[in-house]
Amino acid sequence: MSSVARETSSDPKNTRTVRLNGGTIEQKRQEIRDYLHKTFLLEEQLYDVIQDKQAFYLRAEALRHPIIFYYGHTATFFINKLTLASLIQQRINPRFESIFAVGVDEMSWDDLNEANYDWPSVTEVKAYRKKVFALVDSLIESMPLDLPVTWESPFWPILMGIEHQRIHIETSSAIIRQMPLQYLQQHKAWPVCPHQGEAPNNQLIEVTGGTLHLGKDRDHPTYGWDNEYGQKTVQLEPFSASKFLVSNAEFLDFIEDKGYQQQQFWTVEGWKWVQYKKPEHPLFWVKKSNDYFLRTLLAEQPMPWNWPAEVNYLEAKAFCNWLAKKTAKPIRLPSEEQWHQLHQLHDIPDQPDWDQAPGNINLEHWASACPVDHFAFGEFYDLIGNAWQWTETPISGFDGFEVHPLYDDFSTPTFDTQHNLIKGGCWISTGNEATKHARYAFRRHFYQHAGFRYVESNQPLEKPAAMYETDTAVSQYCHFHYGPSYFDVEDLSAHCVRLCMEKLSDKPTVRALDLGCAVGRASFELAQHFDSVTGIDFSARFIRIAHQMQQKGKINYELTEEGDIVSYHEQQLAQLGLDQQQQNIEFFQGDATNLKPQFNHYDLVLAINLIDRLRSPAVFLNDIRERINVGGLLAIASPYTWLEEFTPKENWLGGYRKDGEPFSTLEGLKEHLGGHFKLINEPVDVPFVIRDTARKYQHSFSQLSIWQRLS
Repeated sequence: MSSVARETSSDPKNTRTVRLNGGTIEQKRQEIRDYLHKTFLLEEQLYDVIQDKQAFYLRAEALRHPIIFYYGHTATFFINKLTLASLIQQRINPRFESIFAVGVDEMSWDDLNEANYDWPSVTEVKAYRKKVFALVDSLIESMPLDLPVTWESPFWPILMGIEHQRIHIETSSAIIRQMPLQYLQQHKAWPVCPHQGEAPNNQLIEVTGGTLHLGKDRDHPTYGWDNEYGQKTVQLEPFSASKFLVSNAEFLDFIEDKGYQQQQFWTVEGWKWVQYKKPEHPLFWVKKSNDYFLRTLLAEQPMPWNWPAEVNYLEAKAFCNWLAKKTAKPIRLPSEEQWHQLHQLHDIPDQPDWDQAPGNINLEHWASACPVDHFAFGEFYDLIGNAWQWTETPISGFDGFEVHPLYDDFSTPTFDTQHNLIKGGCWISTGNEATKHARYAFRRHFYQHAGFRYVESNQPLEKPAAMYETDTAVSQYCHFHYGPSYFDVEDLSAHCVRLCMEKLSDKPTVRALDLGCAVGRASFELAQHFDSVTGIDFSARFIRIAHQMQQKGKINYELTEEGDIVSYHEQQLAQLGLDQQQQNIEFFQGDATNLKPQFNHYDLVLAINLIDRLRSPAVFLNDIRERINVGGLLAIASPYTWLEEFTPKENWLGGYRKDGEPFSTLEGLKEHLGGHFKLINEPVDVPFVIRDTARKYQHSFSQLSIWQRLS
């Protein structure tokens, strides 16, 4: 692959995120193409440091897949998003585009079971990446391009894929940094900073307050992720901030004062982590006899005491609590707003507007951290770059937040108050990551190339927003699945499961698959009858709710009553009598037309209101047979609402004239399934009601047909 990308002549590390406006169309086309080439080449240079291919299959980070997943994932992302955007009509490798699709965050519903994967060889993945690169390159050359490039532009998923790839260059480097050194080799593209010495004494410097406006406008000239857009205005009180990032030497004081052994300095979450992991120092520190060494990307070196201490949030928070007690001052981590105030007061140019990176960022200096007193911004140092800076702010959306329809799970899985923002970027942050609007968040026990500065502040922190689901579509489904019945109409999921169980009275009930499970009601109903249930939906937003209901037994959401008036609701599994067997369910994000191989051997597959929302329903019908045991059942419920925005007309199963005569979807199902299934029920119209507002309801019917696999 890398030989293809190397036709670009410039250094892949000397890049800027693409401007969405300015210049001619052909100039912009070439800019985007050059950005793609440099991104693929940079990623290849990172993976070139792995000298033993067996290392691709090691689990260097317990909460992430082996690195082979990420090597394939960034290419697969392009194909999946381009398919979703209808910019390509055919996949390159459906198997790869299934197994490399999901697994970025360490959400407990991610599929990290190695038994479920037969990873391909590195050579196969490299060949696949080469094909994807050539396809995307050809699309950039051939697709119509209008300026400016906008959220709705066909070039947006191209930029989305490139910026996503740059995120993974960084996250993969953090995984490689945890690999045993015998699997790695030095590489000239990744030089370590040669400067080290004694750490400077840190001190607090006063910072003025004021009114601060956060959020990015939709017409901003650079690409942004969904959580960057919207508005938020805050009034900041004056505060003081540390001149430097906390250095390794400064953090050593906390260690030597037995900070890791004193519960008083840790949050409840932090102390649980300490009890579980039993750390004595940060992850990238190595202690040999009485000496400390630092693990950089490709080596261990004597501890550079004047470099930033790279820690997780829990350690940074404990240090601040320790320092607060030691100094009798209100010391804590900065909020997102306080980080922005520091940035704004120092008028720091934003990428791509700098001639050279003003800090240790964008890979323009070294492939490691550097001394905390190397890059000055007025009286402060490292306001951007060197190491990401943990904040006290759990990530959430600004007012006006919207998910992008092509990537609905970029931000929303992190809006759980469990992921804290990191700001400022680090030495390997490139592209969108190196901009001031970037908003990335990690679980508090997670490691990136992240450190911290501290502030002295009496301003109360904003409390995390109440966990009421505000996404209109998701909230509506929460109420549809778990809310009260209306007009004496039984819940659709419960009704369909009841009818299926009548046909399964004398058949095995070991495994069931709820495909297109949405927020999970049918999965919980099936769990009352089956030993094992799998719930799969394409939407990570829906799966997040299903998983929350499984883990907590309740969900909270808001509904529109009228206009801007909303009401707040809580639903509990126990109220529905479904709180006994939820441990029998596994929820996954997945594509019904490209399921992973392990989803098989089912006695029942239930697909409620799914087929008329698939781009290629015939692909689903052709594939699903092999996943059902002979004698098992396939139950399909659908209102047959065929719309070209979901399914191209040529892919409709019915609802059109064939040879001049009306051809129904049921006839289409018989045509597709008749060779291997028999229809075992008289198809029945099952009613359901969806609440829009307090006075508006949709009363519809799904036709349920149940099919038994014969061969």
